[in-house]
Amino acid sequence: MNDLAKTERSRVKRMHERGRYDFDTVAQILDSGFVCHVGYAIEGRPYVTPTSYWREGERVYWHGSSASRMLRAAQGETDVCLTVTLVDGLVLARSAFHHSINYRSVMLFGKAHKVEDPAHKRQALESFVERVAPGRWAALRPATDSELKATAVMYMLIDEGSAKLRRGNPVDDDEDYSWPVWAGVVPIRTVAGAPTDDGRVVPGAAGRPAADNFAHLGLEPE
Repeated sequence: MNDLAKTERSRVKRMHERGRYDFDTVAQILDSGFVCHVGYAIEGRPYVTPTSYWREGERVYWHGSSASRMLRAAQGETDVCLTVTLVDGLVLARSAFHHSINYRSVMLFGKAHKVEDPAHKRQALESFVERVAPGRWAALRPATDSELKATAVMYMLIDEGSAKLRRGNPVDDDEDYSWPVWAGVVPIRTVAGAPTDDGRVVPGAAGRPAADNFAHLGLEPE
Protein backbone atom coordinates (compact mmCIF):
# COMPACT_ATOMS: atom_id res chain seq x y z
CA MET A 1 0.00 0.00 0.00
CA ASN A 2 1.26 3.49 -0.83
CA ASP A 3 1.73 6.16 1.82
CA LEU A 4 -0.98 8.82 1.93
CA ALA A 5 -0.47 12.01 -0.03
CA LYS A 6 0.94 14.78 2.14
CA THR A 7 -0.86 17.86 0.80
CA GLU A 8 -1.29 21.37 2.14
CA ARG A 9 -4.62 20.41 3.71
CA SER A 10 -3.53 17.01 5.03
CA ARG A 11 -0.11 17.96 6.40
CA VAL A 12 -0.05 18.03 10.21
CA LYS A 13 0.98 21.54 11.20
CA ARG A 14 0.42 21.75 14.95
CA MET A 15 2.72 19.26 16.78
CA HIS A 16 3.88 18.02 13.38
CA GLU A 17 6.13 15.42 15.00
CA ARG A 18 2.99 13.48 15.97
CA GLY A 19 1.91 13.16 12.35
CA ARG A 20 2.06 9.92 10.38
CA TYR A 21 1.39 9.38 6.69
CA ASP A 22 2.13 5.68 6.20
CA PHE A 23 -0.83 3.54 5.17
CA ASP A 24 -0.21 0.88 7.84
CA THR A 25 -0.56 3.34 10.72
CA VAL A 26 -3.71 4.86 9.23
CA ALA A 27 -5.25 1.44 8.59
CA GLN A 28 -4.41 0.23 12.10
CA ILE A 29 -6.20 3.19 13.66
CA LEU A 30 -9.22 2.81 11.37
CA ASP A 31 -9.42 -0.89 12.17
CA SER A 32 -9.41 -0.14 15.92
CA GLY A 33 -12.64 1.86 15.83
CA PHE A 34 -16.11 1.84 14.31
CA VAL A 35 -17.51 5.39 14.62
CA CYS A 36 -16.39 8.23 12.36
CA HIS A 37 -17.48 11.79 11.62
CA VAL A 38 -18.07 12.80 8.00
CA GLY A 39 -17.83 16.49 7.18
CA TYR A 40 -19.36 17.99 4.03
CA ALA A 41 -21.07 21.15 2.81
CA ILE A 42 -24.63 21.68 1.55
CA GLU A 43 -25.31 24.97 -0.16
CA GLY A 44 -22.22 26.47 1.41
CA ARG A 45 -23.10 25.43 4.97
CA PRO A 46 -20.91 22.96 6.88
CA TYR A 47 -22.30 19.76 8.42
CA VAL A 48 -20.63 16.93 10.33
CA THR A 49 -22.43 13.61 10.73
CA PRO A 50 -21.38 10.76 13.05
CA THR A 51 -21.84 7.30 11.59
CA SER A 52 -20.37 3.80 11.68
CA TYR A 53 -17.70 2.81 9.17
CA TRP A 54 -15.55 -0.09 8.06
CA ARG A 55 -12.43 -0.49 5.96
CA GLU A 56 -11.82 -2.80 3.02
CA GLY A 57 -8.32 -2.53 1.59
CA GLU A 58 -7.71 1.03 0.40
CA ARG A 59 -11.33 2.11 0.88
CA VAL A 60 -13.31 3.21 3.90
CA TYR A 61 -17.08 2.66 3.76
CA TRP A 62 -20.02 4.10 5.68
CA HIS A 63 -23.77 3.70 5.35
CA GLY A 64 -27.12 5.19 6.30
CA SER A 65 -30.63 5.86 5.08
CA SER A 66 -30.96 6.63 1.38
CA ALA A 67 -33.12 9.60 2.41
CA SER A 68 -30.55 11.14 4.74
CA ARG A 69 -29.28 14.61 3.93
CA MET A 70 -25.66 13.59 4.29
CA LEU A 71 -25.87 10.59 1.99
CA ARG A 72 -27.80 12.53 -0.65
CA ALA A 73 -25.25 15.36 -0.55
CA ALA A 74 -21.98 13.47 -0.09
CA GLN A 75 -21.70 11.66 -3.41
CA GLY A 76 -20.38 12.17 -6.90
CA GLU A 77 -17.93 15.05 -6.92
CA THR A 78 -18.72 16.20 -3.39
CA ASP A 79 -15.67 16.68 -1.20
CA VAL A 80 -15.79 15.07 2.22
CA CYS A 81 -13.53 14.95 5.25
CA LEU A 82 -13.73 11.81 7.37
CA THR A 83 -12.25 11.70 10.87
CA VAL A 84 -11.77 9.01 13.51
CA THR A 85 -10.48 9.63 17.03
CA LEU A 86 -9.63 7.05 19.69
CA VAL A 87 -8.93 8.34 23.21
CA ASP A 88 -6.40 6.33 25.23
CA GLY A 89 -5.83 8.43 28.34
CA LEU A 90 -5.99 11.71 30.23
CA VAL A 91 -2.56 13.28 30.66
CA LEU A 92 -2.41 15.24 33.93
CA ALA A 93 0.57 17.55 34.18
CA ARG A 94 1.96 19.90 36.84
CA SER A 95 0.55 22.92 35.05
CA ALA A 96 -2.77 23.45 33.32
CA PHE A 97 -0.96 24.38 30.12
CA HIS A 98 0.71 20.98 29.76
CA HIS A 99 -2.38 18.84 30.39
CA SER A 100 -3.16 16.74 27.34
CA ILE A 101 -4.82 13.59 26.02
CA ASN A 102 -3.25 10.41 24.69
CA TYR A 103 -5.03 9.65 21.45
CA ARG A 104 -4.88 8.14 17.97
CA SER A 105 -6.64 9.94 15.16
CA VAL A 106 -7.07 9.87 11.39
CA MET A 107 -8.24 12.61 9.05
CA LEU A 108 -8.98 11.68 5.42
CA PHE A 109 -9.86 13.92 2.48
CA GLY A 110 -11.42 12.89 -0.80
CA LYS A 111 -14.51 12.33 -2.90
CA ALA A 112 -17.46 10.32 -1.63
CA HIS A 113 -18.66 7.62 -4.03
CA LYS A 114 -22.06 5.98 -3.80
CA VAL A 115 -22.22 2.22 -4.27
CA GLU A 116 -24.79 1.72 -7.03
CA ASP A 117 -24.31 -1.94 -7.97
CA PRO A 118 -26.73 -4.08 -5.90
CA ALA A 119 -24.26 -6.97 -5.58
CA HIS A 120 -21.52 -4.62 -4.42
CA LYS A 121 -23.90 -3.01 -1.93
CA ARG A 122 -24.99 -6.37 -0.52
CA GLN A 123 -21.37 -7.49 -0.22
CA ALA A 124 -20.43 -4.21 1.48
CA LEU A 125 -23.24 -4.52 4.02
CA GLU A 126 -22.25 -8.11 4.71
CA SER A 127 -18.71 -6.88 5.36
CA PHE A 128 -20.11 -4.27 7.73
CA VAL A 129 -22.08 -6.81 9.77
CA GLU A 130 -19.14 -9.21 9.80
CA ARG A 131 -16.89 -6.36 10.91
CA VAL A 132 -19.13 -5.70 13.92
CA ALA A 133 -20.00 -9.31 14.78
CA PRO A 134 -17.97 -11.93 12.87
CA GLY A 135 -20.02 -14.90 11.71
CA ARG A 136 -23.40 -13.21 12.21
CA TRP A 137 -24.45 -12.49 8.62
CA ALA A 138 -25.14 -16.15 7.79
CA ALA A 139 -27.48 -16.49 10.79
CA LEU A 140 -29.60 -13.44 9.97
CA ARG A 141 -32.86 -13.27 8.04
CA PRO A 142 -31.73 -12.37 4.49
CA ALA A 143 -31.90 -8.70 3.55
CA THR A 144 -34.79 -7.81 1.26
CA ASP A 145 -34.58 -5.74 -1.92
CA SER A 146 -36.59 -2.94 -0.26
CA GLU A 147 -34.15 -2.86 2.66
CA LEU A 148 -31.22 -2.62 0.28
CA LYS A 149 -32.96 0.17 -1.64
CA ALA A 150 -33.56 2.09 1.59
CA THR A 151 -29.90 1.83 2.55
CA ALA A 152 -27.17 3.90 0.94
CA VAL A 153 -23.54 2.83 1.08
CA MET A 154 -20.72 5.29 0.45
CA TYR A 155 -16.97 4.93 0.22
CA MET A 156 -13.86 7.03 -0.23
CA LEU A 157 -10.31 6.12 -1.13
CA ILE A 158 -7.68 6.19 1.57
CA ASP A 159 -5.14 8.18 -0.39
CA GLU A 160 -4.97 11.69 1.09
CA GLY A 161 -4.84 12.41 4.78
CA SER A 162 -2.84 11.79 7.90
CA ALA A 163 -2.77 10.13 11.28
CA LYS A 164 -1.87 11.95 14.47
CA LEU A 165 -0.92 10.29 17.74
CA ARG A 166 0.10 11.18 21.26
CA ARG A 167 1.47 8.65 23.74
CA GLY A 168 3.25 8.75 27.06
CA ASN A 169 3.55 10.87 30.17
CA PRO A 170 3.07 14.61 30.61
CA VAL A 171 5.97 16.77 29.52
CA ASP A 172 6.39 19.55 32.07
CA ASP A 173 8.73 22.49 32.17
CA ASP A 174 11.96 21.52 33.93
CA GLU A 175 11.37 23.94 36.79
CA ASP A 176 7.92 22.45 37.46
CA TYR A 177 9.01 18.88 38.25
CA SER A 178 9.49 19.82 41.90
CA TRP A 179 5.95 21.16 42.16
CA PRO A 180 4.05 19.07 44.80
CA VAL A 181 1.12 17.81 42.73
CA TRP A 182 0.48 14.35 41.25
CA ALA A 183 1.21 14.01 37.55
CA GLY A 184 0.79 11.08 35.17
CA VAL A 185 -1.72 9.33 32.92
CA VAL A 186 -5.25 8.11 33.60
CA PRO A 187 -5.80 5.29 31.08
CA ILE A 188 -9.11 5.23 29.24
CA ARG A 189 -10.58 2.12 27.66
CA THR A 190 -13.93 1.27 26.09
CA VAL A 191 -15.54 -1.90 27.38
CA ALA A 192 -18.20 -4.32 26.14
CA GLY A 193 -20.60 -5.54 28.79
CA ALA A 194 -22.37 -8.89 28.96
CA PRO A 195 -24.99 -9.12 26.16
CA THR A 196 -28.62 -8.82 27.30
CA ASP A 197 -31.50 -10.45 25.41
CA ASP A 198 -34.35 -8.31 24.10
CA GLY A 199 -36.88 -10.60 25.78
CA ARG A 200 -38.18 -12.15 22.56
CA VAL A 201 -35.38 -14.53 21.59
CA VAL A 202 -36.79 -17.90 20.54
CA PRO A 203 -35.53 -21.00 22.36
CA GLY A 204 -32.40 -22.46 20.83
CA ALA A 205 -31.61 -19.31 18.83
CA ALA A 206 -28.04 -19.09 17.59
CA GLY A 207 -25.62 -16.22 17.59
CA ARG A 208 -25.52 -14.96 21.19
CA PRO A 209 -22.15 -13.21 21.47
CA ALA A 210 -19.83 -13.04 24.43
CA ALA A 211 -18.40 -9.80 25.75
CA ASP A 212 -14.95 -10.81 24.55
CA ASN A 213 -16.14 -11.16 20.92
CA PHE A 214 -15.56 -7.48 20.22
CA ALA A 215 -11.87 -6.96 20.96
CA HIS A 216 -11.29 -6.30 17.24
CA LEU A 217 -13.37 -3.13 17.67
CA GLY A 218 -11.20 -1.92 20.53
CA LEU A 219 -13.78 -3.06 23.10
CA GLU A 220 -12.39 -4.91 26.10
CA PRO A 221 -14.69 -7.27 28.05
CA GLU A 222 -16.12 -5.62 31.15
